[in-house]
Amino acid sequence: MFRIGHGYDVHRFSEGRKLMLGGILIPYEKGLLGHSNADVLCHAIMDSLLGALALGDIGIHFPDTDKKYKNADSITLLKTIISMVEKNGYSLSNLDCTVICEQPRLAPFIPEMRKNIAQALNAGISQVSIKATTEEKLGFTGRGEGIAAHAVSLIGLRSEE
Repeated sequence: MFRIGHGYDVHRFSEGRKLMLGGILIPYEKGLLGHSNADVLCHAIMDSLLGALALGDIGIHFPDTDKKYKNADSITLLKTIISMVEKNGYSLSNLDCTVICEQPRLAPFIPEMRKNIAQALNAGISQVSIKATTEEKLGFTGRGEGIAAHAVSLIGLRSEE
């Protein structure tokens, strides 16, 4: 049996923050504002996995009112979510993600993001797709106000070994 989930997240740019995407530090003049390290890509992935299992969203599991998640590493949180997936008898079949921003250009960083996320999800790199696109200067991402990400995950029951 397979289950599919979709995740979406957005964070606005902020001065004085580091830009973390897919678990790596992206050199850029601004970072993303959020309670954790605001890794918008990891957050969308977590929501897609939680959605596949009908377990709510990351706000339920890692509330921004809880001080222990202040500046939390989103890759660590992602590992917690994949553990929940596995405890429910599933594993990742594949993941398809799109990051939406005008700047910075992300193409050079995508291979390392794929590697980090695959490792965090106990998956092979061929199971993780990450793409980046712009919105041709339309909307909040087009105006350079922030970054958005979409993720679709397919999980399947693990076979007995």
